[in-house]
Amino acid sequence: MTDIRVIIPAVNEGDSIAKVVEEIPDSVSEIIVVNNGSTDDTVENAEKAGATVLTENRKGYGYACLNGMEYVDKQSKKPDIIVFIDGDYSDYPEELDKIVAPILENDIDFVVGARKKSLREPGSMTPQQVFGNQLATFLMRLFFGAKFTDLGPFRAIKYEKLKALEMEDKTYGWTVEMQLKILRKKMSYIEVPVRYKQRIGVSKVSGTVKGTIFAGVKILGWIFKYSLK
Repeated sequence: MTDIRVIIPAVNEGDSIAKVVEEIPDSVSEIIVVNNGSTDDTVENAEKAGATVLTENRKGYGYACLNGMEYVDKQSKKPDIIVFIDGDYSDYPEELDKIVAPILENDIDFVVGARKKSLREPGSMTPQQVFGNQLATFLMRLFFGAKFTDLGPFRAIKYEKLKALEMEDKTYGWTVEMQLKILRKKMSYIEVPVRYKQRIGVSKVSGTVKGTIFAGVKILGWIFKYSLK
């Protein structure tokens, strides 16, 4: 049986985290929620829903993901696939089986859930998110011949391939770093269209001016850094 682990970075997702955990399919071996400085009942609700909860006090999406990976690395039995999903309930956790299918059926290395406009709930992505995704993926096509259309957070990757990427970004550049390294290392990838709905609570990135600007700078920084290599 394929061993699939899920890593969920979470900051003040007390109203949504249990829904995310509970709706993840039974095909998953372990759900790991990385609490990244929550001041609400995120931890309690995640534990009640059946997740393993870790603590990462250094603030940053990448820090949380790296914490989850470090936890998995220390386990004697390593997984076959790692899935990342946000804890805000904007994705549809039950679509996880669809996300991992290309890996299981066609031996693809990496799958990203693409939030197609036709499948998105109105208002689920802010104008700055839409613009940022379009700009980033356009530049990735221009510089690297990429076929990505989204930097969606709902993604799956073979565990050994994830390790080979040697991920390092600590904050908002995590998703684009992963995709750029996939391209650089010529790993196989595919996008799978996924539904997307309005998140529960306020986004820590697109919901604030500071978060939006910082995320944009980080994403563009990674793209230009790799375009010069």
